[in-house]
Amino acid sequence: MLDAVVVGAGPNGLTAAVELARRGFAVAVFEARDTVGGGARTEELTLPGFRHDPCSAAHPLGINSPVFRTMPLERYGLEWLHAPLPMAHPFPDGTAAVLSRSVGETAASFGPRDAGAYRRLVAPFLTKWDTLARDFMSLPLTALPRDPVTLARFGLVGLPPSTWLMRRFRDEKAKTLFAGLVAHVMAPLGGFATGAVGLVFALAAHARGWPVARGGSQSISDALAAHLKDLGGTIHTDYEVKRLDDLPPARAYVFDTSPTALARIAGLGGYYDRYRYGPGVFKIDYALDGPVPWTAPQARTAGTVQIGADSAEIGTALRAASREGRAPDAPFLITVQPSIVDPGRAPEGKQVFWAYGHVPNGWTGDLTDAVERQLERFAPGFRDRVLARATAGPPEIAARNANYVGGDIASGAVSGLQIMLRPKLSLFPYSTPHPAVFICSSATPPGPGVHGMSGHNAAKAVWRHLRQT
Repeated sequence: MLDAVVVGAGPNGLTAAVELARRGFAVAVFEARDTVGGGARTEELTLPGFRHDPCSAAHPLGINSPVFRTMPLERYGLEWLHAPLPMAHPFPDGTAAVLSRSVGETAASFGPRDAGAYRRLVAPFLTKWDTLARDFMSLPLTALPRDPVTLARFGLVGLPPSTWLMRRFRDEKAKTLFAGLVAHVMAPLGGFATGAVGLVFALAAHARGWPVARGGSQSISDALAAHLKDLGGTIHTDYEVKRLDDLPPARAYVFDTSPTALARIAGLGGYYDRYRYGPGVFKIDYALDGPVPWTAPQARTAGTVQIGADSAEIGTALRAASREGRAPDAPFLITVQPSIVDPGRAPEGKQVFWAYGHVPNGWTGDLTDAVERQLERFAPGFRDRVLARATAGPPEIAARNANYVGGDIASGAVSGLQIMLRPKLSLFPYSTPHPAVFICSSATPPGPGVHGMSGHNAAKAVWRHLRQT
């Protein structure tokens, strides 16, 4: 009998398996698709030789992950590549605000009236970032805080809506960049704890940047899988699990799946019926014949580029997708240009480019024209650079990854109390009514992102169970 079976070979499932195998447990992973990866994959989606990331591409939470930093993933081929700027947010007038490794450079891009306010905002947390990240991403009840005073101070700043935090700024550049950071989790700007979301992304950039993985996000998953195999774990691909009886006998079953799928497979009935899924995304992967012709010079050297004319436009786009049930006329876009630092992702002289905008959950329309109108506002002539494009709306995204119900790449709405207490209002979110069944996906704290911490936290609950049994 195995000690643990993990269903789903995304970053969280692989991390949970590694953590259990490191402690001597016999572990096997079962994955429905023909390769490991979940939301961290790399494929040729457009033309031969162009390697795209179908979901995640830039990894501020990956390089800052407390659990990844304990693993020898570099030994298995993972190499982080840093663009000159982690992120830029261009404006229609050709200027830009930036999120730099340097707090001073970031603050200066906001203008003199907000530079001091930004420094005062991040300074108390940046020097204690590693401890804060560990405490913040290990909640709830998976580890006692190492620095409860800093964590409490962070909560006082971050738990109110981001619109409150943005009142510290007087000019639009700082407000817009921060609104864009919050929008990475597709949460309305006025939601609970959205200030913490924006602040975490900013601190992560200052601490270690927003890198891409050489060769694509698949490198992260492949490194985790190779590490697991060296620890004695096994991985079975092309193995779809429809019920627990499809799996070999084990003392524990750990699901890197949506709560909906877990309830169906494990026979939990309506246990997760109140779990909410958030907006979907419409994503386009581009093969380009050269760099994106950004008007703002800073955007030409940034790994990630946020697109939204101002904080009001970003807020309008988020409300349209999450509350009004319609696609925004001017979508907020998150774009990544890996070829700036990883030219091997495309043939010589060509580039890959990644962009998505938010749409209602399950939306079936085509956002291509709206996305490219937005890009043309900040990069005139963009369409002339396009050699090929691969589009994916919510139905295609959900078909590619069953965890993304309705195209929700956050695996559940990141709003209200569900921003922290997911998938249930419980002090033990990784456990289920079945004593041997656990959940470790992004539907559990600390939530979405390629960081493995949901898998790490769930593994703690599993090995406590295994010791007891």
